[in-house]
Parts: sequence; structure tokens; C-alpha cells
Amino acid sequence: MLNRNAYFIREHTGFLKLSDTYDILDPETRAQLGIARERPGLVVHLLRFFVNKRLLPTAVFVYEGADAEAQGRLLFSIRRGFTLLKSRVEICDRDGKAVGSLVSKLFSLGGAFRVFDATGIQYATVQGDWKGWSFRITDMSGNEIGAITKKWAGIGKELFTTADNYMIALKDPAPGKAILLLAAGLAVDTVYKEK
Repeated sequence: MLNRNAYFIREHTGFLKLSDTYDILDPETRAQLGIARERPGLVVHLLRFFVNKRLLPTAVFVYEGADAEAQGRLLFSIRRGFTLLKSRVEICDRDGKAVGSLVSKLFSLGGAFRVFDATGIQYATVQGDWKGWSFRITDMSGNEIGAITKKWAGIGKELFTTADNYMIALKDPAPGKAILLLAAGLAVDTVYKEK
């Protein structure tokens, strides 16, 4: 699944849901490639009744295939600790080893964060537009290497839920870097969009 250049991310809707689930789909056929499931822990679930969930820690586990979670085909996870001003999201492989991180910028109009590899070297930047619907992924030279675009989900879903749909398009990511860019796409929702 990590050798693709495009992903469609569809967040599940639900009444009073305390954790999120995302389908990872092929953008052309809408065939399910994987699933991402948030598992923040019992105490955090309870705190979400009283505290904005963007401030609380969370973990999102990404599995390959439609029934991948049942088969245990974990690809990677993203984990965010408590947040006040800046968010830091750790990206870990299936064995829990850190492969990179995302660090939000303190001040940005539409949301922005830096993408670092496992050695702590900045690989890319993700910058949102003024309304926070479109994000450009650029390398350190300023060349666009991908984009994350929020897709209209229909008036009912947009007005009455916080569930969002995103298209993640990558321009030939370097081997081993697709995991960082897919994680960045998922982090847009968990870091900036959830309430």
C-alpha cells in the first residue's frame, strides 16, 4: 500500500463518537486499501467529554487491507502527546520504532508543520491555505512533492458532523518516505481539524 502516489481518506461519521476511524481508498476505484483507527486510551476517552480533543494525546494505527485489523497487518502508527501551543506527532513502524515526526508550526494561517525523518533531519513542510482546506507538501528546496486536499462530503455531512474526506496526492516520493507523507495527510485531520 505504501508504494502508491494517491490516497483518498474517508473519515467515518458517528453520533457522539469519541475516537475516529478512516478508510484509506484508491481514489479512482474507491477500493479499500487500508484502515486507520484512533485508539487514545480509556482516560483520554473520558477527558474528551470536557477537554478539546486537539489538546489531548492520541494514537492512530494504520492497517493494510479492508479486514487488516483482524489479520494484524499493521503498517505504521502516529502518536501525539499532550498539546498546548505546538503539536508533535511521532511516526512509528509496525514494530514501534520511530521513522519520523511531524512538528506543527506555532503561527500559520491555515495550519502548517514540518516533516522530519528518523534522524531528525527535516524532509518536507506541509503548509495549508488560508481556509485550511488545501495543503501543499514541499521539499526543502520549495518544490511541491505532494498535496492534501479536503473534498466536499455533501451538505448533511459538512453541516452536522466533523467527519472529513481528504485526497492525498504524492509526486514520486523517495523510497521509504511515502510513510511520512501518508502520515502527514492523516495528521492534518488529527492535529488541525478535530474538535
